[in-house]
Formats: sequence, structure tokens, C-alpha cells
Amino acid sequence: MSVVWANDRVTSKKVISVLQEKMDWTQSTIKTILGRLVGKGVLNTEQEGRKFIYTANIVEKEAVRDYAEDIFNRICKKKVGNVIGSIIEDHVLSFDDIDRLEKILEIKKSFAVEEVDCQCTEGQCDCHEGC
Repeated sequence: MSVVWANDRVTSKKVISVLQEKMDWTQSTIKTILGRLVGKGVLNTEQEGRKFIYTANIVEKEAVRDYAEDIFNRICKKKVGNVIGSIIEDHVLSFDDIDRLEKILEIKKSFAVEEVDCQCTEGQCDCHEGC
């Protein structure tokens, strides 16, 4: 998807070229993935002569947010803060990124709770041990 998002309209040849170099995938693997993404409605494809042109049906920012939200929905709510902290520690950030995060945290601080409630079903996490 990143190749399509970076190029708006991109040929299958370009996608294959980039992914073969970066991922060491075969042409047939890449074509299979493109076909599956078209089948899921994530990509559009149109044929211009002998070329297949791909465009994204979803905006990158929304897709990344949905993906992250899906991940956070799979972990205990009590652990979200630690996971976010680990992600921040493990990645390079610009001064602008840090300024934005500080502003977000300052706003979040006014709505913070003393302790985040676990929303897991008993047995899904270790919060319920000893209860």
C-alpha cells in the first residue's frame, strides 16, 4: 500500500520493481497481493493499454489509524500507556512530533483518571490474578 500511497497512480510494473528490491518478493507474489487488495476493495485497478494502473481506495492516515486502533483493541486497556511509551522510546521523532505529543498529553492530562480500568474478560490478561 505504501507504494500506491506514495505515487497516487502507479503501474503494476512500478509496484513490482519497488517491492522486489525492498522485500525480495517474486513478481507472482506481488501480483497475488495486488489482486487480493483489489478484491478487498482497498485498491482500484484500471487497464490502460497493456498497463495496469492502481489507485488507493483508502487514505493512508485513516488506514494507519484503523490499524493502530485494531492493535490497541486487542490489548488490556491498563497496558495501553506502557505500549505507547515503548513505541515512542523505540522510534526517532522530530522536534515537531515531540511538540505535538506534548500538546496532546497536556490536554489528555486534564481528563486523566487515577487508574485505567481493565476491560478484559477474566483470563484474557493478568489483571484478574488473585481476585
